[in-house]
Amino acid sequence: MRPGHSGASVRKMWRVAVALTSLSIMMAGCDGGGNPFTVLFNIPARALHAALNEGTDTSSQQQAATGSTQSAATGEANATSVDVSQTTSPQVDGASSSASDNAGATENTTQANATQTAAKTDDGGTNSQTTVAQSTGFIHPGLLHTKDDFDRMKTKVATSEEPWASGWAILTANRHASLQWQPRPANIIYRGYDGTHSQNYAQLFNDAAAAYALALRWKISGDDQYAERAVAVLDAWASNLTGIEGTSDRFLASGIYGYEMANAAEIMRGYTGWPQASFEKFLQMMLTVFYPMNHDFLVRHNGAKIDHYWANWDLANMASMLAIGVLADRRDIYQEAVDYFYKGGGNGSVDHLVWKIYDGGLGQIQESGRDQGHSALDIALVGAFCQMAWSQGDDLFGYENNRVLAGAEYVARYNLGNDVPYTTYTNSDVTQTEISASGRGDERPIWELLYNHYVVLKGQTAPSVTAFASKLRPEGGGGDYGPNSGGYDQLGYGTLTFTLP
Repeated sequence: MRPGHSGASVRKMWRVAVALTSLSIMMAGCDGGGNPFTVLFNIPARALHAALNEGTDTSSQQQAATGSTQSAATGEANATSVDVSQTTSPQVDGASSSASDNAGATENTTQANATQTAAKTDDGGTNSQTTVAQSTGFIHPGLLHTKDDFDRMKTKVATSEEPWASGWAILTANRHASLQWQPRPANIIYRGYDGTHSQNYAQLFNDAAAAYALALRWKISGDDQYAERAVAVLDAWASNLTGIEGTSDRFLASGIYGYEMANAAEIMRGYTGWPQASFEKFLQMMLTVFYPMNHDFLVRHNGAKIDHYWANWDLANMASMLAIGVLADRRDIYQEAVDYFYKGGGNGSVDHLVWKIYDGGLGQIQESGRDQGHSALDIALVGAFCQMAWSQGDDLFGYENNRVLAGAEYVARYNLGNDVPYTTYTNSDVTQTEISASGRGDERPIWELLYNHYVVLKGQTAPSVTAFASKLRPEGGGGDYGPNSGGYDQLGYGTLTFTLP
C-alpha cells in the first residue's frame, strides 16, 4: 500500500480509475458508420494490482509498469526470463547453490504489458476479449502468487495481524507443511480403475499439497528447511513419474495435479538450493507428462463429443496448461490456455461454463443440474485460472462484465441455502430440468480469492461470495476438507495468501 493512503482510499482510487477509463470510452463515441471505436489500453492489470499491495511506493509502481527489476528476499535467486521457446533456470549464471549465500540476490520480475483491446465498463468488467500479456517473458513468481503477494504475507504474519495470522496458523498446523513429510513418488499414476492396476493417485495429490504448503511456509518464514523439503518432494516426482494412466479420469489427474505441482515449483524456482539441473528435470516432467495430456484432452476430449465432459474436466486441463506455460516460459502454451478460455469448444470455456445470465448478477453454470460439489469445483478452477492470468497482467476476471463473478455468486448463493433461478440445461448427453440439491452446502477453500479480487480490490458487490468467504475464514488447505480427492482439488490457504489490506 502506498504510504499515507488507507486501504479504503486506495480502493476508492481503483474505482475512480475504472470510472475514468469508462468515461474515456464513452467520449470516444462512434465512427461515421455508427460503429463503436475499439479503444486500445496499455494498463497492465498486474500493475494496477501492485499499486494496492503492501509496501509499494511510487517508484516500484513505475518499475512494475516498465519491467524494471525489484529487490528479492534473502534465499531467492535471480529468476530471469528468457525467450518464450526456452525454459528458465531457477538461478542466474554464477548464483550460489547455497541459499545462505544469496543475501544480495535480486529477483527480476519482468512486467508483462497487458495490451487490452477491450471496452471497460463502470463496474470493472470488459465487454470484449482482452489480449494476453505482450512481452518477451513472464513475471516470476507469477502463478497464484507474485513477489508483491509474498511481501504482503510476510509483513502481515511477522506483525501477527489478522486474518493473516490465523491463516498462517492453519497452514503450520497442517501435516503437509511439516518437515517430517516424506514424498511417495510413482513411475505411473493411475486414476480410474482400468481393470488391472490399483489406483494410486492419492500419492500424487497428497504430495502436490505438501510441496505447495512447504513452499508457502518457506517463502513466508524464510526457513530454508522448508525449502529443502519442498524441493525434495518435487525432485522425487521429477525422477520417477513417466506417465498418468487409468480410465478417462486420468485427464482429471493431469489437470488438477498438473496445475498444483506447477504452482509449487513456481514458488520454489527462486530458491538457490534447487540446482538448475533439477529445476530443468522437473520442467521436463511437466512438459512431457502433463502438458501433452492437457493439450490432447482439450483438442480431442478423449474421442467423445465436444460437450460430453463436464466443465471441470476442461477447466482442470486449462489451469495446468496455463501454469506450465508460465513455469516453462512458453508463451505458446500460455496463449493456448487463454484462447480456450475465450473460445474453446468444450464446456470449460467461459461462455459455456457460465451459460445463462440472470438479472441481479447471477449466472447459472454448466454443472448446476449435476451436483453442488462439482459446481463448487468449477468455481475453484476458474478462479485459480483467472488469478494466474491476473498475475501475468491479464484480467480474465472482468471479461464480459465479470461473467466469472456471476457464476460464483450463483453457486455461493445456492450453497448458502438461498434460492436461485434455474433454466433447463440440455446437451448431447443430458437434459436437466431442475437444479441439483446433491452436495448442497459443499465447503471448499475457494472464496477468499474471489472475494478479495472482486470486492476488496475492485470494490464490486458480491454478497454471496462475501458471505461464503466469511463463513470459511480462515481457509485451510489440502486435507482440511476431507481425506478424498475432493479435499485436494484446490490448494487452499486463501485467507493467508489472498487477503488484501
